[in-house]
Amino acid sequence: MREVEVGRPTELPVFEALRRHREEIGARHLRELFREDPDRGGRHTAEAAGIYLDYSKNRIVDETLRLLVAFAEGMGLRERIEAMFRGEPINETERRPVLHVALRAPRGERIVVDGRDVVAEVHHVRARMEAFAEALRAGEVRGHTGRPLRNLVHIGIGGSELGPRMVCEALRPLARDDLRIRFVANLDAFDFAEAVRGLDPEETLFLVCSKTFTTLETLTNARTAREWLLARCREPAAVAHHFAAVSGNRAEAERFGIPAERIFEIWDFVGGRFSVDSAIGLSVVVAVGAAAWADFLGGLRAMDEHFREAPFERNLPVLLALISIWYSVFFGAETRAVLPYSQALARLPAFLQQLEMESDGKGVDRAGRPVTWPTAPVVFGEPGTNGQHAFFQLLHQGTHLVPCDFIVPCRGPYPIAPHQDLLVANGLAQAEALAFGRTPDEVAAEGVPPELVSHRSFPGNRPSNTLMLDEVSPRSLGALIALYEHRVMAEGTLLAINSFDQWGVELGKRLAGTLAEDIRAARPAGRDSSTRTLLARYLERRRRT
Repeated sequence: MREVEVGRPTELPVFEALRRHREEIGARHLRELFREDPDRGGRHTAEAAGIYLDYSKNRIVDETLRLLVAFAEGMGLRERIEAMFRGEPINETERRPVLHVALRAPRGERIVVDGRDVVAEVHHVRARMEAFAEALRAGEVRGHTGRPLRNLVHIGIGGSELGPRMVCEALRPLARDDLRIRFVANLDAFDFAEAVRGLDPEETLFLVCSKTFTTLETLTNARTAREWLLARCREPAAVAHHFAAVSGNRAEAERFGIPAERIFEIWDFVGGRFSVDSAIGLSVVVAVGAAAWADFLGGLRAMDEHFREAPFERNLPVLLALISIWYSVFFGAETRAVLPYSQALARLPAFLQQLEMESDGKGVDRAGRPVTWPTAPVVFGEPGTNGQHAFFQLLHQGTHLVPCDFIVPCRGPYPIAPHQDLLVANGLAQAEALAFGRTPDEVAAEGVPPELVSHRSFPGNRPSNTLMLDEVSPRSLGALIALYEHRVMAEGTLLAINSFDQWGVELGKRLAGTLAEDIRAARPAGRDSSTRTLLARYLERRRRT
């Protein structure tokens, strides 16, 4: 690999200025900041692509923002954003461009990589997948026995499953009732068995999503699906009628038995966790139709344009990245909670876990040198109000500083009074309670017995962002996904790491292959005494059953 010149954030003068600034304002309370600036809640806001960001409940002042923006400029964020959109190989370790933005570029725009217009290629595949999806929705795609295929089972894992499942669930109110879409990811046979429970093989299409068509979990589940199908349809020729694939390895997909016209390409310039708007999203098009899919891509594109063009102090992804670094690097916060006040977005935290932690969970910088600063925080979350009855106790009164992202749609898909009003009230109230808390004097004034005052006091000063959107629609969901995609890219750039490789997942895969061979040979091997003992116990229990 060629040597990469990467500046270290700790070497910038503004980094030391931020450290000193943190010492100066770190103890200031949000109560004080709001008292000093009555319009703080209106000033510390930004809006783009239908998403309104209120970041006023953060432990920052105008000088903090000025220093953070200077930090972004010093780390060359603007230049790296432009390099990404031009198709330069900013994924240095794999020598690849990073072009998920090409997946939603309009027809006629050109991004040329190695002499290829990748936008034209994207639109060619998009036209094919939309035509296939619409034919399936119309009942024109038939199985081996001539019956219409009414069930789609999406087989993938990681970026080949998390995004499409999240989007399908979020947009379920728009989906057809007569089309069943299910997902299989886990290697555990439970996942496959439950996905096909109650389905008729003669009416079922399996969509195998794997860029390499070698992913262990996906191929194992795909082979099991083939066996399940052939147990009913008997003839090997049935596979061609009941399988489709999204892959960059056409030869392996065809060897599996999938015909060329049902293989939809994905490119190596699109990372799996950034691929929901590629052909990986075919299940989404089947669920909601090509028109809603176009709206979804439009939302992604609108946030792309904002990220590329807006000044940093008004740029939603950049602001979120800077605020995240403010807490992780300068306050030592190791986690961040994502709290969508929408059951439709129940899978969003899981999607963002991969997007953020697989992207920015790195221990070396882009030049391969160990980092001496924190990188990605641990991301977790649940929909409100469920999370309030689970882990919010820790957020309010625990010893950990956990910055939060509240995501609050103004309208729900089902206007059943008074649910949405109560939901929004809870979301806004939790952000307010985290920020301002309740002092011992306030608690005592309510007549609480002295021995309980400390138990019922809330320190407050817990930071949060609130992202408000009109509703969870295809367009707003696309904008929200792109917002977080670009936040990841910006944060990685500011931390001098490569957000677009994931070498950390390789070692476990390689060891699993070796151990699987040991299990097949019934030998309790392994490189250490713990693994050998556990293997021996598993083999002995397996022999018994």
